Amino acid sequence: MITVYDDRYKEEVIKLILYVQNVEYDVSIGVEEQPDILDIQSNYINDGGNFWVALNDNGEVVGSIGLQKKTNEVAVLKKFFIYKEYRGKEFGIGVDLYNALLDFTRKQRFTKVILDTPSQATRSHSFYKKVGFKEIVKKDLPIKYDYPDRDSLIFELDLSKKEY
Repeated sequence: MITVYDDRYKEEVIKLILYVQNVEYDVSIGVEEQPDILDIQSNYINDGGNFWVALNDNGEVVGSIGLQKKTNEVAVLKKFFIYKEYRGKEFGIGVDLYNALLDFTRKQRFTKVILDTPSQATRSHSFYKKVGFKEIVKKDLPIKYDYPDRDSLIFELDLSKKEY
């Protein structure tokens, strides 16, 4: 089940993010380098973005995705993580989380969504390309924003060019 973030999920979301980043992908990013996850309400929702979680049948967080509003036109997709055992077409969690975010971007009339993803997360790269993201270089970012993993690849989805 996909639902909008509530603070009762805070600890589970932090655990998910740190596990996928540091155990699965070994990017060594601590919570101190991503303080946005300590206050999701302020860093995502209150500023005009949103944050969603995927719950398993026991109501436990197994996935997350966030959208930070940067301008009226540009938003940043962040914290798109799913525990390995819940990934894949048979679960559909990634697609469901992404569709919740995409529906929100349409309603808010964003024209671009950008993201950064670890260079070694090749499965993620395939997903982003499949849904229309194009890889760009940092100098082509439409806005300035910081991201903790300096080896990240950057992707952009131009919502003004295609109907999603």
